[in-house]
Amino acid sequence: MRLRVPLPAVFMLAGSLLAVPSAQAADFPFQNPRLPLERRVSDLLGRLTLPEKLGLLHQSQQAIPRLGIAYHKNGTEALHGVAWSNHRDDGWGQKLASGTVFPQAVGLASTWDPALIKKVGSAVGDETRGYNAVDPVLWGLQVWAPVVDLLRDPRAGRNEEGYAEDPYLTGAVSTAYGKGLQGDDPFYLKTAPVLKHYLAYNNEADRSLTSSNLTPRLKHEYYEAPFRAAISAGAATGVMASYNLVNGRPNHVNPDLDAVVRSWTDRTLYNVSDAWGPHALTDLEKYYDTKPEAFAAVLKSGQDSFTIDDGRSGPLAEQLTAALDQGLITVADVNQAVRNVLSVRTRLGHFDPDGGPYRKITDEVINSPANQELNRETAGKAAVLLRDSGLLPLAEPRSAAVVGPLAGKLYRDWYSGEMPYQVTPLAGVKERVGDVTTGEGLERIALKHLDSGKYVTATGTGPDDNAALIDTAPTAASQWDLTDWTAGVSTLRNAGNGKLLGGDWRSLDTDDDEPNNWYVQQQFALERQPDGSYLIRYAGYENVESWYALPDPYVSVSADGTLGLAPKAEAARFGKEVVSDGVAAAAAQAAEAEVAIVVVGSHPFVAGREFHDRGNLQLGDGQRRLIEAVRKANPKTVVVLETSYPVVVDAPNLLWTTHAGSETGHAVADVLFGDVNPGGRLTQTWPATDDLPSILDYDLTKTGMTYLYGKDKPLYPFGHGLSYTTFGYQGLRARGDEVSVKVTNTGRVRGDEVVQLYTHQRDSRFEQPVKRLRGFERVTLDPGESRTVAFPLKRSDLAVWDHTRNRWVVEDATHDVLVGSSSERIRQRTTLRVHGETIPTRDLTRTTRAMDFDDYSGVVFADETKTGGDVVEGSAGDWIAFTGASYGSRLTAGVSSVSGGAIELRAGSPTGPLLGTARVPATGGIYQWGTTSATVKAGKGSLYVVFKGDLRIRDFALTQ
Repeated sequence: MRLRVPLPAVFMLAGSLLAVPSAQAADFPFQNPRLPLERRVSDLLGRLTLPEKLGLLHQSQQAIPRLGIAYHKNGTEALHGVAWSNHRDDGWGQKLASGTVFPQAVGLASTWDPALIKKVGSAVGDETRGYNAVDPVLWGLQVWAPVVDLLRDPRAGRNEEGYAEDPYLTGAVSTAYGKGLQGDDPFYLKTAPVLKHYLAYNNEADRSLTSSNLTPRLKHEYYEAPFRAAISAGAATGVMASYNLVNGRPNHVNPDLDAVVRSWTDRTLYNVSDAWGPHALTDLEKYYDTKPEAFAAVLKSGQDSFTIDDGRSGPLAEQLTAALDQGLITVADVNQAVRNVLSVRTRLGHFDPDGGPYRKITDEVINSPANQELNRETAGKAAVLLRDSGLLPLAEPRSAAVVGPLAGKLYRDWYSGEMPYQVTPLAGVKERVGDVTTGEGLERIALKHLDSGKYVTATGTGPDDNAALIDTAPTAASQWDLTDWTAGVSTLRNAGNGKLLGGDWRSLDTDDDEPNNWYVQQQFALERQPDGSYLIRYAGYENVESWYALPDPYVSVSADGTLGLAPKAEAARFGKEVVSDGVAAAAAQAAEAEVAIVVVGSHPFVAGREFHDRGNLQLGDGQRRLIEAVRKANPKTVVVLETSYPVVVDAPNLLWTTHAGSETGHAVADVLFGDVNPGGRLTQTWPATDDLPSILDYDLTKTGMTYLYGKDKPLYPFGHGLSYTTFGYQGLRARGDEVSVKVTNTGRVRGDEVVQLYTHQRDSRFEQPVKRLRGFERVTLDPGESRTVAFPLKRSDLAVWDHTRNRWVVEDATHDVLVGSSSERIRQRTTLRVHGETIPTRDLTRTTRAMDFDDYSGVVFADETKTGGDVVEGSAGDWIAFTGASYGSRLTAGVSSVSGGAIELRAGSPTGPLLGTARVPATGGIYQWGTTSATVKAGKGSLYVVFKGDLRIRDFALTQ
């Protein structure tokens, strides 16, 4: 089936907006494709004026007609399809694409199939080129994807944008997607992928103000690992800095962007800021006093492009000029960043007379039949069978009830374009079953204002229409379909006009078809009071903004009967009248059908998304009641769970899918009816409870988050997924640099198994993960077919970060080698003896960084200076520990403190024998470093450094 959406004529003409000379010959050396890259870049750099160079450091790079250089815009969003961009000539307004929408990123990774994911990336790269061919002003070729943020907490609002909680899997998937986006030409780029977001960014709450505390080991072994994998594999052309801070320093001035990230590759990287991130350095974080200081620091940290001020590059040029005048940066700093920009743009073909080999791609690729089929294939392979009582796959039933709020509707997310067509689960089932009944399973309610006796009524459908108290008896205009998306958050759709009730800062309106926009102002919570009445809390995302005057708003009623928002003390009381019970209707339909299919899940904009973390892991009460009622009415019930993240829900027959694009319904039906044997596997742990550690605590060794360090039994483990067939494992061998195992399809149907290799290091100087993924392969086997799956496992793959010596090391140790179908279902195991180093006793007579502790309590990690270095900051009673150490009697420590304090050294524990005390004087500020010293008792064993007062410790030595 080929469904094409024609591009509007105005869109087709947009390419004429470019102010570029018509000359096609290689007039200058930088336009000559036969010359080496460095010579071309140097030639062009030498022809640019300083103002032109500064203009190239902005997201919106203006054309330079005298050199034949076209306008270029960074940042086409391409997370799982061409999503959107901002148009220079339309007030920087967001413009949605309408090409192929593939499964959300977490769904792509659920395929555990890098080869397939590379095909998806290639298709997205093709479509980006197709859009660029018709409007190069709007659709730039630097794409902001893939997202490499690790999914270490399932409540994070941007969960669906990432791939996995595991760094190895994330690295493999991001490498595959990035290589697909780039294309296979050894020099030219189809698109220029940028990895998001460096570093340790996995919470939305106060995201520009919170600091992720990273120990050196977790930084190197976990948080950096997927970025390092993709960059070192040549699968990306740069990274984007994240909004958060790491160890007290904003990531937009993280020196690792230059010193570390660029060390992973010989290719030139073109790093970018996140939107408005450089402004946050002065406006939110108050890290710098002036814009020239802040912008100079951004440039010197290793970023080459500023995503600020929408399409206006002038303000950036003014601030960088001021920074040059003040000596904060040099022209050489500017030249290096411009060189990075030009290097990647040259590889995109921007300066070739013919535009390079990928210039031939046209808009014919957009939503092509091949990409539609790839969408269907990928969505089917991404689906995860969580539970099966034996009901699945469904034999072709004569009748089916397909019910639920997601049965007949597909939703886009913030980082997808508009779907050019929709095949819903309902439509997919209808193609296979003759007699299908359906319903959303929603309560239809009327909200009666208890003081006036009038009902909340939609006044119309226009942009100026609102909600008011009008009807004295329920009519269609005063009836609302209530969708419980998650615990505490619902939407209300008017039965008369089909529009959603929404907030508009202070008033309520009814002019939206579905939840949308940045603040998602269509979210409410009906809060039942002890007397049976209800208050209606407004849950739009602007509630968390400091500028919003109503931090906890409720629906109120004005004197003229219109509805607005006010503090809780002024909230109106309503009665909730159930006009019709959609749950009961769905159960009745299920009772009459041969099978029932309940399609429930999340809305990608509601209760959790960029800018807003989830408060819980629960499915809404209405959806939970729907599942229970339908299951009770018909034991042959399958629950299809369509979400962007883990939820706490269980059923005997449960199939999970992400929001998977236009072909979602076909893919779901393919799996339910057995055309596709489910082979998807979970890429993150699904906790069994909401009782989780703080989302702001990034130390997995302390929180136990993810399968690597988790001790609690999950609802579903990392790597989990069932099949319609069975598989046997035998003959595991670990020899040399390879691990192999024989896998056999022991069932009756063809199927896919994802064979997963884990290791656990038994003996170590350091705390080791419970297990760690080292390899995986998705294999397809016919009944009775066997295949030997081999994984490379080099000695260097088992290296750990030695924070006592600040380098990678392979320890002398025995490793458990584990192979199975999930992180918990281990089918074969053996051991591997690795000969390596023994970590020596810590010699604290040498200067030791405070950050290189073995354990800690209470402290936070902070910035030594604004340009580099990490230190430990603590208050009275906090401590850091150094185990297996020897130390002398003369303490010298680098410290800073505003108010002064002291350091106690204790043996064996924070309350153990006191070895000595060093006074810390007030140094004049946190960045004003001084030295303190004291005589202590020398010894061996565990040394505890206990804080007495508010202070920072940079380093110390205990000499003889």
